[in-house]
Amino acid sequence: MCGIVGYVGKEQAAPILLDGLSKLEYRGYDSAGMAVYDGEKIVINKATGRLKVLSELTHDGKNMPGHIGIGHTRWATHGEPTEANAHPHFNEDRTIAVVHNGIIENYLKLRKLLTDRGYTFRSETDTEVVAHLLDYYYNKYDKDPLTALVKVIHRVEGSYALGIIFADYPGVVYSVRKDSPLIVGKAEGGNLIASDVPAVLKYTRDVYFIENGEIARLTEDKIEFFNVDGEAIEKQSKHIDWDINAAEKNGYEHFMLKEIYEQPKAVKDTISPRIKDNQIVIEELGMTDDEIRAIKKIHIIACGSAYHTGVTSKYVFEGLARIPVEVDLASEFRYRNPILEEGAMVIIVSQSGETADSLAALRLAKERGVRTLGIVNVVGSSIAREADNVMYTWAGPEIAVATTKAYSCQLVAEYLLALKFAQARGTINQEQLTEYLHEIEMLPNQIESLLGNRERIQKFANRYVAAKDVFFIGRGIDYAISLEGSLKLKEISYIHSEAYAAGELKHGTISLIEDGTLVTAVVTQEDLYKKTISNIVEVKTRGAYVLAVTNEDNLEIEKAADSVIYIPKTNSYFTNSLAIIPLQLFGYYVSVGKGLDVDKPRNLAKSVTVE
Repeated sequence: MCGIVGYVGKEQAAPILLDGLSKLEYRGYDSAGMAVYDGEKIVINKATGRLKVLSELTHDGKNMPGHIGIGHTRWATHGEPTEANAHPHFNEDRTIAVVHNGIIENYLKLRKLLTDRGYTFRSETDTEVVAHLLDYYYNKYDKDPLTALVKVIHRVEGSYALGIIFADYPGVVYSVRKDSPLIVGKAEGGNLIASDVPAVLKYTRDVYFIENGEIARLTEDKIEFFNVDGEAIEKQSKHIDWDINAAEKNGYEHFMLKEIYEQPKAVKDTISPRIKDNQIVIEELGMTDDEIRAIKKIHIIACGSAYHTGVTSKYVFEGLARIPVEVDLASEFRYRNPILEEGAMVIIVSQSGETADSLAALRLAKERGVRTLGIVNVVGSSIAREADNVMYTWAGPEIAVATTKAYSCQLVAEYLLALKFAQARGTINQEQLTEYLHEIEMLPNQIESLLGNRERIQKFANRYVAAKDVFFIGRGIDYAISLEGSLKLKEISYIHSEAYAAGELKHGTISLIEDGTLVTAVVTQEDLYKKTISNIVEVKTRGAYVLAVTNEDNLEIEKAADSVIYIPKTNSYFTNSLAIIPLQLFGYYVSVGKGLDVDKPRNLAKSVTVE
């Protein structure tokens, strides 16, 4: 989950490295460091805490001369977030420097082997074994970096994206990947490596996506690629169309608020290309109607917020297309030896397309011979490349750790997919499809209208900055909304928050309610109004203060709830897209009111690329 960058070219490297790391800090912010060759030696600077500490230490990189270097921002796994454990790591005489994203699973075995050979370790990290192992093979095989790197690849187990510089080769950056994201960017007057596209957008739109076991060798004017055996290979670059401004705050206090306000456009961009003449056109699905009808079961697999979209989509697929759906956490899916029968389809949902558990689940499904579809946001990501087909969510770069716009785009992509299946299976007719599509096309404007309520939500949020416990309740799709609303609050405010199916309150949960406890009730499913209102009354009689999020026609709820936020009327299957907006804003303003770092909540990273 760390972020790595590298640069070689005509410009001073350190400021470019810092700029790239600033676009990757969402991947980890426990510590940061850079290694730059200054013309005589490799100079390394490291600092604990946010990137700004390293920036101040190096005067924005100005006091680190040199035209080649590597940088790292860390999310700690092996070893506490200390300066000693910060990257880059290096060999004994500091002639080899390494940055790493991933986990070396056999590092203890390698550490013992290297210690027995006289190597001294300065850190508790798994990464340092790579630096020493490189040193060992580099000296054993005529100081040839490529040969040394190939030998290391065959010895280390686990996941990694590596950036490496050698003092003996002052104009070359080496990189390699296995199960951790890595791109190479070709720019004017130099070339770059990075963990993710936003880090290079300022310098280039032409990138290479590195596959497992591939090595890249970069000089100022040349990029070469090799396979795991060191043999030269050819690769094609991809052009990235993302707006560079999408990776900047553009006057907003936080990326999260900016991305909340980008949702109308992002949702529209995801919907519009796929609705033509009242028909759903998902060319990238690559399935005929006969093939769709042959699908007997769908497995939706994801983590975090993406998993919550799957919980919603289960109701939508089963209700509209009448096809059974299982929703699994990716981290659990492959460890339960899942039953994947003929006729099953696996849908993997991931913003980054690099989530380690989701990628592993995808590979298991492919091993079992099951058709796979990736719903991802990042073009060219691992899941996008490895799935049989890919459906992109056109959210653009999402920088805040807590997802908002990517979540909303995943939802509408899954709505369209469910409708496509329903039409092919004959469970809805053209008239019904036209009405459903009309409701979906209205969502961007309805989201826009909800964003106009932010001041009211902010005032309400300010009342609960000192809350210790908050509970979210709902039934059916409203329960799925509650899951995401609860997650948004807990991950950025550090308030204990839980979501419960409202009908389960009496089975133990209600014992947690006491005087003044905030309960947020999501009430958008008309056929469940009365039952959920009954649940509201239950918690109120035990002292809860109830905030209700409901449809604009549900005036009856004002008799039961203490405060009500109304959302525009839409089809019951699509209410998540609207009800989640005030809950996102609520979580955001509670975090702001507590003075927390909204975009970079503690202990979290944007893309979880290790198990």
